[in-house]
Amino acid sequence: MTIVIDAERCTGCGNCVAVCPADAIELRNGRAVLLAERCDFDGLCIPACPVSAIGFSDD
Repeated sequence: MTIVIDAERCTGCGNCVAVCPADAIELRNGRAVLLAERCDFDGLCIPACPVSAIGFSDD
């Protein structure tokens, strides 16, 4: 399972960046980008997103 971010839905609020304990998300060009090599897949970013742009994928 992996974390995925829908860049089209993302509003760039930064909530996910603030809650990620692994510093695995950063804002680029006003959108959240996952740094997969840092992600521990705990999913704290998912409920932090007010527009549901983040979720788990089975890929």
